[in-house]
Amino acid sequence: MPFWGLQKQLGIDVDGWLVRQSMPQPYGQAATCHAFEREWVECGHGLGQTRARRECQLEYEDFMECMNRTKMAQRLRIILEQRDKMIKEGKYTPPNYHTGKEEPRP
Repeated sequence: MPFWGLQKQLGIDVDGWLVRQSMPQPYGQAATCHAFEREWVECGHGLGQTRARRECQLEYEDFMECMNRTKMAQRLRIILEQRDKMIKEGKYTPPNYHTGKEEPRP
């Protein structure tokens, strides 16, 4: 008895966590970070865990940034802190539509 399709035949998915973005998606569309995950998996394929961690670090960082958006959140926090600092110093005045003081609509 072949074991190739055993998980599918039993209706279980033991290793689905390994490649989250490559799993079948609704409506057949690729997931948001699918391309980054694919680059990471292709880079590390056949290298072994130790060597892949060293040689595929950039691909892994790109994939994790796409999944978690940590660098983007950090950059946004820095921008908002700079804006608040400039408002406090009086060098910047936000527009009315940013402060909630819009013109009344008819």
